[in-house]
Amino acid sequence: MSFTTEKQLETTLGQCKKALIFVIAFSFVINLLVLCLPIYMLQIYDRVISARSVDTLLLLSVITVFALFIMAVLENVRTRIMVRIGAWFDESLSPEVLSGSIALQLRQGLSASVQGLRDITAIRAFIGGNAIIPVLDAPWTPVFLGFVFLLHPMLGIIATVGALILFSIAILNDITTRAAHKKANESSILAMQQAESAARNADAIEAMGIMPNFIKHWTSLNNDSIQGQVAANSKGALLTASSKFIRMLLQISMLGVGAYLVIQNEMTAGAMIAGSILMARALAPVEQSISAWGTAISARQSYRRLKEQIPAFPERAKSMPLPKPKGHVSVEKVTYFHPGGAEPVLHGIHFKLEPGEALGIIGPSGTGKSTLARLILGNLTPTAGTVRLDNMDVAKWDPDDLGPHCGYLPQDVELFPGTIRQNIARMSDGEPDKVIHAAKLAGCHELILRQPQGYDTVVGERGLGLSGGERQRIALARALYGDPSLIVLDEANANLDGVGEAALQRAIVYLKSRKATIILVGHRPSMMQSMDKLLVLQDAQIRAFGGRDEVLKPLLEQSAAIAQKGGQK
Repeated sequence: MSFTTEKQLETTLGQCKKALIFVIAFSFVINLLVLCLPIYMLQIYDRVISARSVDTLLLLSVITVFALFIMAVLENVRTRIMVRIGAWFDESLSPEVLSGSIALQLRQGLSASVQGLRDITAIRAFIGGNAIIPVLDAPWTPVFLGFVFLLHPMLGIIATVGALILFSIAILNDITTRAAHKKANESSILAMQQAESAARNADAIEAMGIMPNFIKHWTSLNNDSIQGQVAANSKGALLTASSKFIRMLLQISMLGVGAYLVIQNEMTAGAMIAGSILMARALAPVEQSISAWGTAISARQSYRRLKEQIPAFPERAKSMPLPKPKGHVSVEKVTYFHPGGAEPVLHGIHFKLEPGEALGIIGPSGTGKSTLARLILGNLTPTAGTVRLDNMDVAKWDPDDLGPHCGYLPQDVELFPGTIRQNIARMSDGEPDKVIHAAKLAGCHELILRQPQGYDTVVGERGLGLSGGERQRIALARALYGDPSLIVLDEANANLDGVGEAALQRAIVYLKSRKATIILVGHRPSMMQSMDKLLVLQDAQIRAFGGRDEVLKPLLEQSAAIAQKGGQK
C-alpha cells in the first residue's frame, strides 16, 4: 500500500481546505455587497422618487456602482484563486499518481492506466470551474431568505417554498442521474482503453483485418457510454427546464403578491422590487447546482476512484543513497508467482555473479526468462527469496538511486516522444559526450547522423518513424548510457541485422573490460559466445548453470542428436 501517496492526497486536500478559507472570506464580502442592489432599489422607490432629490440619487448611484465594481473585482480574484487551487492540486498529485500507476504495472503485473491522471484533471476542472461557485454561495441562501421575510412574511414564505422545491429537484436530479452517469463514465473509460490499445497495435489490426471486429467491439462500449450520457442528460435537461419554469413562476408570484401587498398598503413598491432581487439571489445557487450537477458528479466519482486506486500503489523504496554498485549479483532461492496465479513462474532460483561476468539465460518460451531479468533489476518483487546487488536487496533500493547504475533493454522496445538525444539520455538533456559515447557503443552513431536533425531528430510515440532495428539500437544506447554497472539485455538482437549484432558483441566486450555485470536473455547460440556463464531455465527451474562451454556443449550435442534422428526418419 502506498502510504506516501495516501498521505500526499490527505496533505494536498488539507492545504486546499486552508486556501478555501480565503475563498470563503471573499464569498462573504461578495454576497454582502450583493445587498447593495436591493437596498439601492428600496431607497430609489421609497425615498428618492418621493423626495425628488437628484443629489441623493447621484450619491446612491455612485456608492452602488462602486460596490458593484468591488464585487466584480472580488469575484474575479475568487475565480483566479480557485483556478490556482485546482492547478496546485493537479501539480501536487499528478507525479505521485503517474509513478504509482507505473509501479502498479511493474510490481503487480497490472495494466498501466492513466485514468488516475484523468480523475485528477476532472477534480481540477471542478475546483477551478464554475461548478463550485454554487457551493460557495449556498450558505447565503438562508440569509437572503431572512431578509425577504423582513420585507414581508408572505414574500418570505413564497421564497422559502420555492427554495425547498428547487432543492428537492436538485436531490431528485442526483438520484435519477447518478446510475446513468456512473455507467456512462465506466463505459467511457473502457472505450478509451480499447482505443489506446488499438493505437499501440495498429500494425497488427491493419495487417490481419481485425479492424471491423475491433470497431464493432469498441462501438458497443462507446455506445454504452453515449446512451448512458444521453439518459443522464435527458433526465437532467427535464429537471433543469422544470427548475427554470419554477424559478420564473416564483418571480411572477413574488411580483404579483408584492403588487397586491403594495395595493393593500402592507409594503412599499421599493420593498417589492428588493424582495424580488433578494429571492433571485437566494435561489441562484440552488438553480446553478442543478445545471452543474453533471460536473459535480463526475468530480465526485473521480475522487472516489482516486481514493480506491491510491492504496493499491506499491510503496516505493526509500533508502539512504549508496555508492555506485560494483555488480555483485546474488539471486537467493527466488520464487515468483504472478498475482492471482496458481503455478510459480520461477521456483527456487539460486545463483551468483561477480563483477565483469556475463551470463546468458536461455530456455524455451514461457519459462520465465524475462521475469527473472525483471526480478534482478528490482522491477518485480519475489514472492519468496531475495535478489541482491552488492549485498543490498534490490527491492529495498531506491529505484531513483539505483536506476542510473543499471541498463535495461526490454523485450518489447519502445522509445518515448522526444528527441533521439533525450531518449538515449533517459529523458534528460544529457551530456553530449556521454550520449555520443553510448550511441557509438551501440553502433548507431552513424545511423543517427543520417537522420534529418541528427541527435535532435524528434521521434514519435514508441519510436514512430524508425525501423525496428533502428529503435532497437537506440534503445541499446539508452541501456548503455552512463556506463552502468549492471546491464540486462532481453532479446537484445531480436531486430538487429549483422551490423547491429556485431556492434552488440563489441559493446559486450567493452562492458566486460569495465567489469560491468551483463545478463543476456536470448536464443541464438551465436550471441552466447561472448558469455562467461549460461543458465538454462525449464519448467520454472534451473536445469543447468555453469561455464558457457560446460552448459552449451551438451545442449548442442542434444540438438544435433535430435536433428540426426529426424533426418534418419
